[in-house]
Amino acid sequence: MCRVTYFVPALAGLLTGAGLIIAIGAQNVFVLRQGIRREHVMAVVAVCTASDIVLILGGVAGLGALVTAFPEVVDIATIAGGGYLLILAAMAARRVVRPVSMDTAGGVVAVSRWAAIGTAVALTWLNPHVYLDTLITLGAIANSHGPQEKWVFAAGACVASLLWFAALGFGSARLAPLFAKQRAWQMLDALVAVVMGALGAGLILSAVF
Repeated sequence: MCRVTYFVPALAGLLTGAGLIIAIGAQNVFVLRQGIRREHVMAVVAVCTASDIVLILGGVAGLGALVTAFPEVVDIATIAGGGYLLILAAMAARRVVRPVSMDTAGGVVAVSRWAAIGTAVALTWLNPHVYLDTLITLGAIANSHGPQEKWVFAAGACVASLLWFAALGFGSARLAPLFAKQRAWQMLDALVAVVMGALGAGLILSAVF
């Protein structure tokens, strides 16, 4: 019974984390490019994954403390998080209709390890959307679960981050031809749109009713 109880929030965290992370953006493009060039891949993947984990756990803990002091905040945060997921779903659906492809070529100038790490840090921590994704959205969804289940949800989201960046960085040599095609991103964005739309609607309904 306990395994079943924990499986649901873990799966929800995995799917939600994946839906928020998997999108065409500067961070993913950088990780993919570094993987294609085989330059400092381990360092870049570690920085991106560790940053996500810190932000996810911080969002769960921080918002959890706020909810303890102001219980009504959870409903507001849940509705806001659900609305944000619906926006992401709409954006993903729009990309299905108007697909774009990843420019994985970029420049060919080699960069130092510290330059690669600095770029990964900047693309993560200076991106305002990362705070909406982790501190607000994931924090709100996690805190809609029980006191123990929310950490299981957070663990699922952290695993999604680890799997995605590892696959993107270390598997990029094989992934590059695939993700250079518009069709691949259309299929991925269609999946993201469905998952984000369902989760967003579910959150809003759970807070209202």
